[in-house]
Order: sequence, then structure tokens, then C-alpha cells
Amino acid sequence: MNTLTKAAIVDKLYKTLDITHSDAQDLVEAVLETIKGTLESGEVVKLPGFGNFDVRKKRARRGRNPKTGEEVEISARNVMTFHPSNILRERVNVGAEKTGQKSSRNAT
Repeated sequence: MNTLTKAAIVDKLYKTLDITHSDAQDLVEAVLETIKGTLESGEVVKLPGFGNFDVRKKRARRGRNPKTGEEVEISARNVMTFHPSNILRERVNVGAEKTGQKSSRNAT
């Protein structure tokens, strides 16, 4: 399995848009900083055709340490969620069918 890194995205933009490597890096950084800042302020990031990033507040609750069985208090926290668009979901599924891959979540 390959991993797409930020450096690879910069390289793709550099080659595709015919801009300098420095400009491509600045572009990627600006987009990511905008997304991070928006999520930090509690707003939803909607990217049509890709998906939505959202921050949910989880309340404090009681949990259990699976090793010891001891009950512990899990503190309240914010969690980020991503919900892919139907378009992205279909493209990923078609891509997996073409390569014969199974989703790791749905593998039996």
C-alpha cells in the first residue's frame, strides 16, 4: 500500500500547474492551514465532491482499562470526523474493485 505525503502533493502541483516548487509548497501549506484554522474555530469544512470535516464534542464518561479491568474517567474532548461524499465513496469503491482490494473495515 502506498501513502500520499504532503511532499508528493507539492510535487504533483509543481508538475501539473507549472509553478515553482516553492509556490506549490506555499499553496499546500495555505490550504492546510485554512482547513486547520476553520476546524479549530469549530466550523465545518465542506469540500463538494470530496467530503466534510467536522469537530464533535464528546462528553466525559466512565470507561474501563481493558488490561486491568479498572474503571477510569475518560475526560471530555473534541474529536474530528470526516464523512466522504457519495462521489468520493463511489470512486474509492470502483478503484478497489479494479485492483481487487477489499476494504479493511469490511473485510470478512
